[in-house]
Amino acid sequence: MKILVTGGTGYVGSHTTVLLIQEGYEVVILDNLCNSKVEVLDGIEKITGVRPEFYNLDLLNYEDVNKIFDKHVIEGVVHFANLKAVGESVRMPLLYYNNNITGTINLLQIMKKNNVKNIIFSSSATVYGINNTSPLVEAMPLCATNPYGTTKIIIENILQDLYASDDAWSVVSLRYFNPIGAHESAILGENPNGAPSNLLPYIALVATEKLDHLSVFGGDYDTADGTGVRDYVHIMDLARGHIKALEYVLANRGVEAINLGTGNGTSVLEVIAAFEKASGKKVEYKICPRREGDVATSFADVAKAKKILGWEATKDINDMCMDLWKFVTKADTAENYY
Repeated sequence: MKILVTGGTGYVGSHTTVLLIQEGYEVVILDNLCNSKVEVLDGIEKITGVRPEFYNLDLLNYEDVNKIFDKHVIEGVVHFANLKAVGESVRMPLLYYNNNITGTINLLQIMKKNNVKNIIFSSSATVYGINNTSPLVEAMPLCATNPYGTTKIIIENILQDLYASDDAWSVVSLRYFNPIGAHESAILGENPNGAPSNLLPYIALVATEKLDHLSVFGGDYDTADGTGVRDYVHIMDLARGHIKALEYVLANRGVEAINLGTGNGTSVLEVIAAFEKASGKKVEYKICPRREGDVATSFADVAKAKKILGWEATKDINDMCMDLWKFVTKADTAENYY
């Protein structure tokens, strides 16, 4: 069975591609490499023994994307190809609306034209906004506080409307919480182009002495140690969630939104402590003022993922930190890590 993975050389896309191949799927990757490296294909091949067919394309290029469907009999799509930096989306909202929404509409039009109606969409916990109280449940009202989050809500709505218009579609929107870690081989991990947008890579940069300290935004939240609490999920658990979701859409019709997280919250200081334990390095940090729009606590209710997909996270914060440390200190990674 042939699956198209958009954004397949990115962090979540590459790890998911590895599991897809190992589960016997044939993978075709589309990625414009704006936030990833083509060398990721070497890593996928090294782990799996298979080099997926790759197209260096942008979803905004309708005609060339359509040619992929002319050439391949695609059974389903796993759609990761969205820009994802919150701060950048505030500075450049038109870029995000055009890339994320227009690109997705192009993809869906091409899928419809080719009668391919199975899709997994990479959504985000950011769709819950700042007013819902954790644990966050899929049925809660959605509200975005930035253009990035707004694009996720709009795309989820488009997918719901698409199914309402044609019940042959099968859709799962996976709302990720905070993916971290790396493949256990240390061959693949999070290493995008430019500055990182997540906490753990910054901690790693301090531990490897590429930064002198970590800025912790907010030390006076109503949490056990005053720092923000988030739901961190191992990248391989997250990738496995996509396999389960794909199995579900291939066997069912409908549209579902499903959280992928551990169901537990970990504070910033707890993450730092876990990383220090995994690395044996001291991570210096400074408490800074809160960032506008941040919430004190955010973690998932994961009952729906367990019930519908038969999925639950298996790795804890110590596993996540240990695997990331192995990746960032591997000889061929360390020099070029960010």
